[in-house]
Amino acid sequence: MVFQRLFNRPSVEEVSAEEAKAKQKTGAVIVDVREPHEWREGYIPGAKLIPLGSLAGRVRELDPSKEVIAVCRSGNRSMSAALILQRAGFTQVSSMAGGMMSWMRHRFPVSHK
Repeated sequence: MVFQRLFNRPSVEEVSAEEAKAKQKTGAVIVDVREPHEWREGYIPGAKLIPLGSLAGRVRELDPSKEVIAVCRSGNRSMSAALILQRAGFTQVSSMAGGMMSWMRHRFPVSHK
């Protein structure tokens, strides 16, 4: 049983910041799962803020027919978010590797509130 839980976990696709940027241009939705204070420090233009702790209760705000890319600061929380979305029935889900740290390292656009 323990081995099943460890080895039969659904896999989450990871995309690079470059891939996420390109996918967003073709209609993918970027969901930022950081906390509001992190969001205010800078976020991907057009991204939707849904903190990880409230994601399971807010999945109805997202369209399951669209590709969704989860983003956080470094890529850890976004992996958890992608699993939550998969369990909720989303089939086109990925996590952005490196999170906002990678996005900013590439000097891609960042919005501030």
